[in-house]
Amino acid sequence: MSEVKKIATRESYGNALTELGKEHDDVIVLDADLAAATKTGVFKKAFPERHIDCGIAEANMMGVAAGIAATGKVPFASSFAMFAAGRAFEQVRNSIGYPHLNVKIGATHAGISVGEDGASHQPIEDIALMRAIPNMTVIGPSDAVSTTFAVKAAIEHEGPVYLRLGRLNVPVLYDENEEFELGKGKMLKDGSDVSIIANGLMVQYALEAAKLLEEEGVNARVIDIHTVKPIDREIIINAAKETGCIVTAEEHNVMGGFGSAVAEVVCSEYPVPLKMVGVMDEFGKSGKPDELFELYGLTAKNIAAKAIEAIQML
Repeated sequence: MSEVKKIATRESYGNALTELGKEHDDVIVLDADLAAATKTGVFKKAFPERHIDCGIAEANMMGVAAGIAATGKVPFASSFAMFAAGRAFEQVRNSIGYPHLNVKIGATHAGISVGEDGASHQPIEDIALMRAIPNMTVIGPSDAVSTTFAVKAAIEHEGPVYLRLGRLNVPVLYDENEEFELGKGKMLKDGSDVSIIANGLMVQYALEAAKLLEEEGVNARVIDIHTVKPIDREIIINAAKETGCIVTAEEHNVMGGFGSAVAEVVCSEYPVPLKMVGVMDEFGKSGKPDELFELYGLTAKNIAAKAIEAIQML
């Protein structure tokens, strides 16, 4: 059996910007002295006249991006998620979200998979922050291919977009012929006993959990919801109706994140037992990503265990 190809979503972000930059001469890429890490250095090499290094001044970079968007260009403001969503929150809210400007935020190094950098650089609150801003579209692609689709969709969408990307290499789950639509989820595996609804790099573990559950005679449905806002209400409601219980999986604090977004739909439309897998309202720690996933329960084994718990609640 051949080894599964793994590519970091931040890597795909830089490559996608470069390829799409050939077609869209109105795309301007900004960075906060992190072009090598966010992979926008690839775009800089291809289009140096359309790349602006704003230095270690993320809040100012968001203001610059807002100004560029006001001229009719499409700026991609790129930095680590901790800085893009955290340090620059006020500027994102007031200078981009409030006036509904066409700024795209490429936020890399999201979640605890940043690893050894520790809690100060592990944003597990960014989805909660960004989805609370009116007019903000929030996307967390699960692999390199869906990241390319997400960047293209962001360019075509009129309005602010937050792209949540990772540092870690993750399996390629999709092929280039897949359909991608903002606000629409994707069923990766059908099932009748429980639905596992995941976002970002947790999608790979959701698929692994489904295999573990098969060994226990449980038929799990697996859904990838890349667009956290606007979220695909229809696919969630159908999952609730057809499988009777749900498990959410995210690399984020369970408070206000992806699982909360799913729960809001379930509670208001079709209440069923729901369990969440994510960081349980605590800060990250410094360590290797695999060790941190185990420590915080971001594993296929824990997703499977929560699925059994949800089924037992029926």
